[in-house]
Amino acid sequence: MNHEAPDANAEQKSGFARLREWLRNPISLVGLALALVAFGNFLFLFFIDLTSERPSPYVGILAYMVAPGFLVAGLALVIFGVWYDRRKRLRQPGQAVKYLHVDFNDPGQRGALTFVLTFVIAFIGLSVVGSYKAYEFTDSVQFCGQLCHSVMAPEFTAYQLSPHARVACVDCHVGTGATWYVKSKLSGARQVFATAFKTYPRPIPTPVHNLRPAAQTCEQCHWPKKFYGAQLKVFTHYASDEKNTPRQIRMLINVGGGDPATGAPEGIHWHMNIANEITYVATDEKRQVIPYIHVKDLQGRVTEYFAKDSTLSKEQIAQSPKRLMDCVDCHNRPTHIYVPPDLSVDNSLLAKRLDASLPFLKQQAVAALTANYDTTNAAMQGIAKAIGSFYETKYPDLAKSKQLEIRNAVDELQRIYRNTTFPEMKLNWQTHPNNIGHFYFNGCFRCHDGQHVSADGKVVTKDCQTCHSVLSQQEGGVSMAAVEKVNFQHPIDLGDLTQVNCSDCHASGGTE
Repeated sequence: MNHEAPDANAEQKSGFARLREWLRNPISLVGLALALVAFGNFLFLFFIDLTSERPSPYVGILAYMVAPGFLVAGLALVIFGVWYDRRKRLRQPGQAVKYLHVDFNDPGQRGALTFVLTFVIAFIGLSVVGSYKAYEFTDSVQFCGQLCHSVMAPEFTAYQLSPHARVACVDCHVGTGATWYVKSKLSGARQVFATAFKTYPRPIPTPVHNLRPAAQTCEQCHWPKKFYGAQLKVFTHYASDEKNTPRQIRMLINVGGGDPATGAPEGIHWHMNIANEITYVATDEKRQVIPYIHVKDLQGRVTEYFAKDSTLSKEQIAQSPKRLMDCVDCHNRPTHIYVPPDLSVDNSLLAKRLDASLPFLKQQAVAALTANYDTTNAAMQGIAKAIGSFYETKYPDLAKSKQLEIRNAVDELQRIYRNTTFPEMKLNWQTHPNNIGHFYFNGCFRCHDGQHVSADGKVVTKDCQTCHSVLSQQEGGVSMAAVEKVNFQHPIDLGDLTQVNCSDCHASGGTE
């Protein structure tokens, strides 16, 4: 028997024939073009992700999810085109098979092929650039705050005035990596429908239960192990009297630290889960009521504190979810800060944007800002009327001689209102508690209230000197106490200050 070697040319022809079969139907051609474009985008975005110092989650999602998705879709179209074309030919067996034929000797075909190749290359290039521009825009603050999240106008306004105004939204709300990006966008899909059908809540709640751990966001810039020492702070307040009397408090904030390498764990940052690990139970959505605290020190010793007034049993506490304390439990409004009217007016007086020579300006300004208005436009009119009519009625001569100062005061108070209060969204400075300090909200006093006691009698201290040391106090330019570490002196005698929280009075937004 004569065994002949297989015809290599036949195999080669078979391969070419198969390729021609793929290319002779428009569906496969479209799929091939789509696959090429997606592959070009993938290579470009992969290069960006590989060379960037801080890879963006948007690059990751575009490079590793969107581009491969289109690539797979293109290849699927090629396969579908082949299957559909074969099925069509089987239904019409007598029809002659026509293959794509390219003849480079034909000037017309050469020109057409040149045009097609040029178009494909140009389209891939434009698509790559377009993909990058799309990524760049979706990574921008304008996309997050203005285009996509128009209902977030209050948060965007507060963000622009915050210490983190140069930090992109995604750096805190998403962080690096595609995983959290996908989580945030899946969560955002529901919000898109709520926005489209206007079913979103007013005000928009703070997503305290869905935030990424602070160690993966905040601590990329703020290094907890390097916190130590104390910080000098000067607080200036103005009284609600005729002279808008200034009152100044100078104190050292005991920032401290939690890393034994930089000194003994102490001060406010004793809580940072370095030398001490703190978990707690909160009974409300905003984490303002804390009946139980669990502290484990560096040696593994555990101390449990229970609130005296808690109605929860130890069994209920044991079954309750525990939260590991991190940065945002105190710094819960690091960016979207709605400054209370009292403090806003103090800041404007200190910066001389309000004229302190106008009698009772502090009192009238706070009253105008805290009045109830249905809309922002109504507030603008109400503030102008309240300030203008007060001086025209009580100080008619001054109203004529200081028209410019009064007009400037109205403009400044309207600016403050627009930045801190949004009646259309039912939002003001009281909507979201700010846990830094304890002046307007309980903040520190959620735990440091003198009411959390351990089984062996230890009490979570309420001693002012633990977190800050008053250096001096002045009123009207006259020193009240110019010695180190004096006890705080309230301008009004309140008796035993250990039984009163600052927020008991100041939560209304009023003055001293």
